[in-house]
Amino acid sequence: MGAAALAPLTVTAQPAKKVFRIGHLSGSGEAPSKAFVVAFSDGMRSLGYVEGRHFTLVERYAEGTVARLPALARELVGRSPDALLVSTTPGNLAAKAATSTIPIVMVLVADPVGAGIVSNLARPGSNITGITNIVAELAGKRLEILKEIVPAASRVAVLINPDSQNALPQMQSAESAARRLGIELRPVLEVRSAGDLEKAFEGARRARAAAAIRMIDPLVFILRKQTAALEVKHRLPIIYPSREDVEAGGLVAYGADIPGQYRQAAAYVDKILRGARPADLPIEQPTKFELVINMKTARALGITIPQSILVRADRVIE
Repeated sequence: MGAAALAPLTVTAQPAKKVFRIGHLSGSGEAPSKAFVVAFSDGMRSLGYVEGRHFTLVERYAEGTVARLPALARELVGRSPDALLVSTTPGNLAAKAATSTIPIVMVLVADPVGAGIVSNLARPGSNITGITNIVAELAGKRLEILKEIVPAASRVAVLINPDSQNALPQMQSAESAARRLGIELRPVLEVRSAGDLEKAFEGARRARAAAAIRMIDPLVFILRKQTAALEVKHRLPIIYPSREDVEAGGLVAYGADIPGQYRQAAAYVDKILRGARPADLPIEQPTKFELVINMKTARALGITIPQSILVRADRVIE
C-alpha cells in the first residue's frame, strides 16, 4: 500500500480533458536554455505528463537583459498559467512582483531568502517554492579547484556582472577563499553584455592575472561559447559555474547539475498540479554537483591537469 501511495503519477491519473498551462520565464536565452527545458519535459514525462496532451509550455526569455523581465512576467501571468517555472534570481523577483497567487517553482536561484524571494526555506509561506543552487557557497570552492590546477596563480581575475543580485554573495565567498589561499582577486572585470567580453580579457592580461573565475549570472549561458574562445585566445585559464560551459570549450567547471534541477522542478510542478500549496513545499538544494574538465582546452592552454583533479572529475572531455 505504501509503494502504491508513492508511485509516480500516471497518465490515467490526470484530470479528465485537462491540459495544464505552464509558463517558463528565464533571464537567460532561449537557445542555451533548450537542454534545460528538455530536462524539465523529461521529468514531467517520468511523472506521467506528456507535453501537448497533458500540459503545454509557454516560454519567455529575457536574453540576458534583466530590464525585460517584469514585462515578460506580466505577459505570462496574463496567460493564466496553472504554474510558473522561473529561472534565475532576477526572473523570480520579476515573477513575484507580477503575481502573488499563481504557483511559482524556482530554479537557478542562489539565495532566495537573501534576495527577498521567500522568507524561509523550510516553509516558504507564499506562492513560491523550488530549488536553490547555493551558488554563492560554490564560488569559494571553485577558487580552491582553480588553485589546484594553476598552483602559481597568486592573482586571479574575476569576470562578473555587477548588476546581478548574486554578485555580492559570490564575491564574499570568493574573497574568503582567496584570503585562505593567498590569492589576490584582481582585477574585477564587469561583464554586462557581449561587448564587454573582449575588454575584460584585455584587462586581465594587462593586470597579469594568471587565471580567472567566472561568476554566475544569466549572461553566462548566453556568452559561454564566446567566453571559452577568448579563454584560449588570451591563454587565460578560467573556472566556470556549469558543465555546459566546459562542453562549449571552457577549461573547468564545478557546480550543480542544471538539467537535474529542472528535472527536480518537475516534481514540484506535479505536486502543485495535484493540489499542493507552494507555501507548504520546502525549498530543496540540488542533488548533484559536477566537476568537469576539458582536456583539449587544457592542452591548448599548455596546462597539465593534476591527477588529484582528474580522479575527482565527474566527466573528462577529451
